Amino acid sequence: MTDFLLQAHHLSKSYRQRTGTLGLNTQTIHALDDVSLQLKRGSTLAVVGESGSGKSTLARGILRLLPLDQGQVLFDGQDFLALDQSSLRHARRHMQMVFQDPFASLNPRMRVGEIIAEGLVIHGVGDKKQQQNSVFEMLEKVGLKAEDASKYPHQFSGGQRQRIGIARALILQPKLVICDEPVSALDVSVQAQILLLLKQLQQEMGLSYLFITHDLRVVRHIADDVLVMQKGKVIEQGSVETIYNAPQQKYTQQLLSAIPGQGLRGAAA
Repeated sequence: MTDFLLQAHHLSKSYRQRTGTLGLNTQTIHALDDVSLQLKRGSTLAVVGESGSGKSTLARGILRLLPLDQGQVLFDGQDFLALDQSSLRHARRHMQMVFQDPFASLNPRMRVGEIIAEGLVIHGVGDKKQQQNSVFEMLEKVGLKAEDASKYPHQFSGGQRQRIGIARALILQPKLVICDEPVSALDVSVQAQILLLLKQLQQEMGLSYLFITHDLRVVRHIADDVLVMQKGKVIEQGSVETIYNAPQQKYTQQLLSAIPGQGLRGAAA
């Protein structure tokens, strides 16, 4: 078994965009331009870049939520892009996502227990009682209470809602969790607690994270390795220590120089 849970080789994705006053001209946008990465088992790879750098396109392409023009994705030794629908459904049990906006990503009409249990129901994992017990255990694991299962999302703060989103992602005990800007919508003090929770859960459950963010301040607290993207290209990659202490590219240096303050302050979420 390889040391890498996820490997992506030479991923490319282009769009045709209309330009000009009447939209009569077109130009090609290279959302991904020959992007490759490797994620070690049990570690966190941060993908960093400003808006429009290709980070979210990369995540969606890896998950097969949008078609790529070319490239290969290997997940746990499987050619993920070549899987048929049945095999893809099974593989996706092991790849889950935590979304950016804890307010928009939770269905306001569903109780929290139903939201978290949805993956278990879809994949037919356990009977109703077993699913309920799993939900209770996961709620407590993310710092909430079992009785919260009967409540609705609007009854929780932003930090608590993100804990619910994390519980939903982890209920199927995935191997890979893609975190798409999971703390950017939260106050700085709450960010610290959510990042600490993610690290604790990673250690407890042996998770691997692909952590997408524009904020290098956050990266230092969560990542082992960093991949810096600009305009669809990987311009720099290395360990957190290397990127922070000896950045080679001017763009990376600019991202680092934009870090406010001296780090994250912990407070209750």
